[in-house]
Amino acid sequence: MPQVQIKKGEPIDRALKRLKSKMESEGIIDEMRRLRAFETPTQKTKRKARISAKKNRNRYRFTLADSKPQDD
Repeated sequence: MPQVQIKKGEPIDRALKRLKSKMESEGIIDEMRRLRAFETPTQKTKRKARISAKKNRNRYRFTLADSKPQDD
């Protein structure tokens, strides 16, 4: 469970915004939205395909960055 320490004199709004952004980066908000309603098998397949495509794009992108010759 993500936690945010409230600094002395910090507005609650700012602490909530930090908590929300932390939850978003960890994927908790997406999971809550996904579990809120029933997901049909077609929707589940499409979601998994999108996640897989995103992972493959990142993997391809970073392997290209590693294989480029470096100028020393």
